[in-house]
This record gives sequence, structure tokens and C-alpha cells, in this order.
Amino acid sequence: MDMPVEPAQGDTSRAIALKLERQAVLQNRGKRFEFLLTEQAIRWQLCSAPVMALQVDRLISLSRFPNVKVGILSYGRDMAVGPMNTFTLYDDSLATVETFTGQIVLRDPKDISHYHLLFSYFGDHALWDDQARTLLAEISTGFMRLHESP
Repeated sequence: MDMPVEPAQGDTSRAIALKLERQAVLQNRGKRFEFLLTEQAIRWQLCSAPVMALQVDRLISLSRFPNVKVGILSYGRDMAVGPMNTFTLYDDSLATVETFTGQIVLRDPKDISHYHLLFSYFGDHALWDDQARTLLAEISTGFMRLHESP
């Protein structure tokens, strides 16, 4: 079956350099970051198993920064609603929602409040801190086993 869209083509080295440059903001202890990911998104193998293991290990490392929290919505959690879009809350005045074709920028306080409530709901159902790191380590080990399998 043909893919509905072509995978991105480009300079992988440049893309990695840009990603690392963007991640430098995580070193700024004056800023606070909370990332909430689904287990499904972490397990989705978008590149080779060793690279996936490294990516997951990077999440574990980031979760140890004093200004960074990483939460995981694990399989098997009883939830009334699931995350349908990727969204980012910057503060109480800006939120963005990603779609397949672009990004929606929200500035209406009512919309932003809705996404704060969603984040709180998902956060209340997520694994955090050592529980999240334990799950991430299991996922990383699983990717390495895939790599070692004949």
C-alpha cells in the first residue's frame, strides 16, 4: 500500500543540529517545562531501534533536569477521553494545536483554559518522575532487544 504522503527528505545532519539547538532552551533554569507523551507515541518506531533507544534514553535524561518534568500516559489507564491532537501551552495567553496540515494558534482565554484543563486531566492520569523513568527504561530496553534480535 502506498503511503498517503512522502516522508520528509532532507539533510538529516542539519535537522539533528537544529533540534539540538532548540533543545538548548531546556538548560535555562529560569524556564519550566512539562512534557506529556503517550506511551504509544514513544513506542512508535520511526527510525532504527538503536536510534529509538537513544531518543528514549534522552527523555530519561531530560526528566532529571530540575526544571523539566516528563509524564507518560501509559497503556491501560482508564480515561474518559484520549488525546486527539498534539498541543502546546506556552502560558495563559497562548496555545497551539498541531494538525496534519499546519498549526492552529489560540489566544482566546476560553480556548486556552480548555487546553489547560485537558493538560491537567491527562497529567492526573500520567506516570511521572521515577514511574515514568521506569517505563521509559523498559521501552528503551525493548528497542535494544529488537536491534539484537536476528
